[in-house]
Amino acid sequence: MTRFLMGTAALALSAGMASAEYTLHILHTNDMHSRIESINKYDSTCNAEGEAEGECFGGVARVKTAIDAKKASLDNQNVVVLDAGDPFQGSLFYTTYKGAAEAEFMEQMGYHAMAVGNHEFDDGPQGLADFIEKVSFPVISGNLDLSSSDELKGKVQNHVVLEVGGKKIGVISALATDTVETSSPGPNVVFQDEIEALQADVATLEGEGVDIIIALNHVGLNKDLAIAEAVDGIDVVIGGHSHTLMTNGDDETPAYPEMVGDTPVAQAYAYTKYLGHLTVTFDDDGNVTASSGDPMLLDASVEPNGAFTSRIAEMGAPIEEMKTRVVAEAAEVIEGGRDTCRAQECAMGSLIADAMLDRVKDQGIEIAIQNGGGIRASIDAGEVTMGEVLTVLPFQNTLSTFQVPGSAIVAALENGVGQIEDGAGRFPQVAGMSYAFDTSKPAGERISDVMVGGAAIDMDKIYGVVSNNYVRNGGDGYAMFVNAENAYDFGPDLADVTAEYLAEKGPFTPYTDGRITAK
Repeated sequence: MTRFLMGTAALALSAGMASAEYTLHILHTNDMHSRIESINKYDSTCNAEGEAEGECFGGVARVKTAIDAKKASLDNQNVVVLDAGDPFQGSLFYTTYKGAAEAEFMEQMGYHAMAVGNHEFDDGPQGLADFIEKVSFPVISGNLDLSSSDELKGKVQNHVVLEVGGKKIGVISALATDTVETSSPGPNVVFQDEIEALQADVATLEGEGVDIIIALNHVGLNKDLAIAEAVDGIDVVIGGHSHTLMTNGDDETPAYPEMVGDTPVAQAYAYTKYLGHLTVTFDDDGNVTASSGDPMLLDASVEPNGAFTSRIAEMGAPIEEMKTRVVAEAAEVIEGGRDTCRAQECAMGSLIADAMLDRVKDQGIEIAIQNGGGIRASIDAGEVTMGEVLTVLPFQNTLSTFQVPGSAIVAALENGVGQIEDGAGRFPQVAGMSYAFDTSKPAGERISDVMVGGAAIDMDKIYGVVSNNYVRNGGDGYAMFVNAENAYDFGPDLADVTAEYLAEKGPFTPYTDGRITAK
């Protein structure tokens, strides 16, 4: 029988005696974000036509195939399978099953440990507790004080020790402390400093004779690199949260792994598109002597696991029905046509921008910007179904919050109206602000009368902005947002936010109010 034992205990994964040189294979995923079904090149759900044409990636059925194939090729010798958090949130499977689907498939994939991600708190501590009850592998996070949490006390462990090939492998973890702002952990989940907590867990494990320690974190690559530098005793860092693609042979991505001294740091993008495979060799004292690898792209060449595919289809049937669920009512047609939303203020653009701003207004956010090209349809008067909302917003974009100076806002607006003659999708629908533009002037000189909260924009002031993750990451020419301060790209799905706002305001009467004017 397979057993997971916490603290000083160990999990026997494979037999073998320790030798002067020991090699460990770490298979890892992160930020799967409920991509139970396969995805397209935009990281949203792929369809049957895409599968038939070989254009789909990932999905848990491909992850299952890849993990099984890797383990078989290694004869199951010294293999550990880890997830760095955030299997929750991002598809209708999560909306429907609230973590139960993720738990079912991850249980069958053979994970040995999972870090708590911030989105595991999206439905409060109870949502995470329910997930933990459904899996046999340990779910860990070492910088959470859960002593006052009735739901999670005793369920989330600080660390786990795995016995792999005769070696004790300690796995510790930290979760980003800003989870209190990006999710809903509630007042009884107390966050501790990541570095201090990890250092304390290293000391505990070293006191128990564990000399190989992996930090399985959900803090983002930059913080992972800082942790590798600051925390003595960590041998390997496997991360998530920043959705970073790390590959070799590509100047556009960080290397896989990034080395901080002798400590390899690795992450495997997101959305089930890749399976990370890091090979690490240790001497007899547990010191890293070599590390190598690359994430495996789970493209059409990877045959989805048949049993998983059948189960996904079974679980997906109610989701198709859910698309017909009425979520709101519209008093009139909500105009979201391409010609309108890419050229002027449109009712759908104002609705979406207002919904975005309403969701994050208590986070110090003042401005919302939505690219017109992300708006794909109008909604008829009468009952509004979730399927209609998903038709308007089909890309599974997430809310992104960040801070930039007023000068960047004006530059963003100039970009947004810079290709209006071509009907480009970058046209900016906004909330919390207003602006005017003049297409008789050259691109880059068209914006005027920018107001934020009723006052003229201050070019030097730092403003809080919400957009979608596509725009924040430079899509549609919004390069001025790529290096924004305090950027967080992984909020709730924009379609869900819009549907919930519609429901709150129903029956919804569409409007335009002059926030965008043409001169």
